[in-house]
Amino acid sequence: MLNYTLRRLMFAIPTLLVISFIIFALLDLAPNDPTGNLPLTIPPEVREQIRQSLGLGDPFLIRYLKWLHQFFVNEPLNILSQITGADIFESADRLRIRSWATRSPVVDLIVQRMPQTLWVVGMSYVVGILIAIPIGIISAHKQYSIFDQLGTFVSMIGFSVPTFFTGVLLIVIFSVKLHWFPSIYDTNHKVTDWSSLVFQIRQMFLPVMVLALYNTSQISRFVRASMLENLNQDYVRTARAKGVKEKTILLVHVLRNSLIPVVTVIALGVPTVFSGAIITEQIFRVNGLGQLLITSIQGGDIPVVQTLTFIFAVLIVLFNLIADVLYGVLDPRIRYD
Repeated sequence: MLNYTLRRLMFAIPTLLVISFIIFALLDLAPNDPTGNLPLTIPPEVREQIRQSLGLGDPFLIRYLKWLHQFFVNEPLNILSQITGADIFESADRLRIRSWATRSPVVDLIVQRMPQTLWVVGMSYVVGILIAIPIGIISAHKQYSIFDQLGTFVSMIGFSVPTFFTGVLLIVIFSVKLHWFPSIYDTNHKVTDWSSLVFQIRQMFLPVMVLALYNTSQISRFVRASMLENLNQDYVRTARAKGVKEKTILLVHVLRNSLIPVVTVIALGVPTVFSGAIITEQIFRVNGLGQLLITSIQGGDIPVVQTLTFIFAVLIVLFNLIADVLYGVLDPRIRYD
């Protein structure tokens, strides 16, 4: 297992390098000018100085290497400087890639938005998994029952109805009509006591439920299909013939084998947690990574878009590896040596 993991990590390095080059090239060649939104009264030579200060006067390859340099040298040096407080690393801050719109380091912007995304999108993914797995197990065990048909109906609605419609519908019902939950997420709210925690839960409820409905609908269908496939296997009939309890067969034998394809779906969905739910964050005004991405795209802030896109690619490659490793944990028959 260790050798396989190391081989995959070594293979991931050239893969990420190719991905990074494609991302940087596609976005860098886009017709965007950081001085385009400046007043027309600014002289052309001042605009050119601004472009030079942002490194846009360098050749394409040099700009790519500088952009790639931040992930492996600039940011590690900056983190080490903050931890140790050593003056020798102060120059690392000047080398960091900065946003065209705010002139702030791109990584700092991402770190500021990350907690809001994890609070809302991360919690919705966890809630969706916790609801989907029991629903999938019961639906498969009681196939064609009322519970199974109702679960299928709700899943089809949750998977087919877009989140922007579900979000607006919940706002109209629970915020406008019933006044149970706030319609706008307050990103400046701090949890300091019990009452502030209650308010945090109330403002998280609507966006979390919108996203959890979509995640539950998708994952529960995979769990149900995988459980049905394994329930007809010979080892299940053998276990029943030996008098093993049905609960033990379902939760110990069948569920463990059924989770192998489900792990792939869950692992590949984790990077979407960090990318944020762009539409849902826009509806509920959640100041997360999804909103940062869409704002940067609209404003032509290429460094932010490039960095976020590459981070998403790294997460996808990483969680692909984690899913492959979990296969061997769930199924002892799988060997990587």
